[in-house]
Amino acid sequence: MTTTGLDLGSLVRGERVHRRVYADPAVFDLEMARIFSRAWIYVGHESQVRRAGDYYATRIGREPVVLVRSEDGRVRVLRNRCAHRGALVVADERGHAADFRCAYHGWTYRTDGSLLAVPLPQGYAAAPTADPALGLQAVARSASYRGFVFASLAADGPDLATFLGRVASSLDDMVERAPDDALEVAGGVFKHAYDGNWKLYLENLNDGVHPNAVHQSSVEAARAQDDTVVTDGAGEIAVRQMRQNGAAYGFWEKEVGLFTFPFGHSYLSDYHTDEKLVAAKRDPVFADYIAALERAKGRERARAILSVGRWNTNLYPNCSFMSQFRQLRIVHPIAVDRTEVHTFNFRMRGAPARMFHDTIRFANVVNGTGSPVLTDDLETYGRIQAGLQAQGPEWINTARQFARERPDQGGGHVSDGTSEAHIRNMFAAWVQYMTA
Repeated sequence: MTTTGLDLGSLVRGERVHRRVYADPAVFDLEMARIFSRAWIYVGHESQVRRAGDYYATRIGREPVVLVRSEDGRVRVLRNRCAHRGALVVADERGHAADFRCAYHGWTYRTDGSLLAVPLPQGYAAAPTADPALGLQAVARSASYRGFVFASLAADGPDLATFLGRVASSLDDMVERAPDDALEVAGGVFKHAYDGNWKLYLENLNDGVHPNAVHQSSVEAARAQDDTVVTDGAGEIAVRQMRQNGAAYGFWEKEVGLFTFPFGHSYLSDYHTDEKLVAAKRDPVFADYIAALERAKGRERARAILSVGRWNTNLYPNCSFMSQFRQLRIVHPIAVDRTEVHTFNFRMRGAPARMFHDTIRFANVVNGTGSPVLTDDLETYGRIQAGLQAQGPEWINTARQFARERPDQGGGHVSDGTSEAHIRNMFAAWVQYMTA
């Protein structure tokens, strides 16, 4: 397929989108050029580059980049491309280095990206080290919000504060749950891939209708579980989560809110019942955590922090996180029908060590590659992508609760937890990026 002469805006029509936005490689190529090369993209967390010389290699769309803390203490996002012959300079995903040396011809760069040395400098008419253009180039813009680092390959556009808008409060919620107001990435990273379009992942995360169908087998298994069985704690977390996935549709409609915001962002309010929360608060580890939070911030502020209940917050186009469970996922589009997702866990500074154990247990249940929840979803993404290859209707339906969103005091819109408003909201942003 080709996009020559195609009106990209015509691919999205209110409550429906054309199948090409998921299945056409030419549209995917334009997404990489017009969305992932323009939007603010979550790159990593400052705790991943704690010391000068620490680095973490990742991607912005198709662009290889390096998050690094340079000798002056600044956190930078550099393009991972040697200025000589174009090779990747940083091959390891993370590590520590006094400088970066290209394995091809030995060009060596400081951690701020400037060129330090080249072999045979006498072979050049002018010293390469004197030319700033021959360093590892910084991306056009980078900025940090409460330790979360974002970058944009575009020199102009809204600043990060404008881009985040109201959903910055979800990042605030994640940080402020730590008694010391600080988080650190810990425990490694879960990586998985699926044979489907990148947009399917973000659409599914805030979809309140699919759990009853997609996760039926794990819901039924959890309901059949004998509550007297003793585990190390992981079992209880799994059973609670899977049973709650089976909450009645009426609960999703009446008790769960879906909030949407400019630039394609959204969050789903927490759908766990009070019974589950009360059970968690009876846990002695959670009681110790509450005590630490109250000592650090006072009882009233601690209660206000813990009263915030949000499930997934989507930062369009590449990030989703669960603030109260300290999990964050980065979406890496590979091809129109292939996507990678990297999941990170955070330790709260000042919290009891066992709280991080629960973070990992929850990640295993929901985001781990052996999770019965995640594997259900990955199977679904593959079925969608395969189904889109079949001849049939050209349009995908996103009409659930269409035009029923209500203005929210925070500058966005709110609807109930069964709505597809977040999908329509993401496609509104998609049209803006793709047709700009």
